[in-house]
Amino acid sequence: MMDLAVLTLGHEERLEDLLAGYDADGRESADRTAIRTWWSLRSLTAARWLLEHGFDPDAPGCEFDVLRARMDDPAP
Repeated sequence: MMDLAVLTLGHEERLEDLLAGYDADGRESADRTAIRTWWSLRSLTAARWLLEHGFDPDAPGCEFDVLRARMDDPAP
């Protein structure tokens, strides 16, 4: 699930397209909750690193935007 999350981080609108191809080959269904959880964990971890190194994780399109999107998007 982490690999699928990496491919879609910041491009959540592509998740369903990716999962359609992933699920098409007979594998078990992907865990959307695990993917969304990883997006949040990765963003929190990266935000700390960015702050410690003088970058702004609140800049448009950066880590805090990913976290805000998670708050607005109810889990399925």
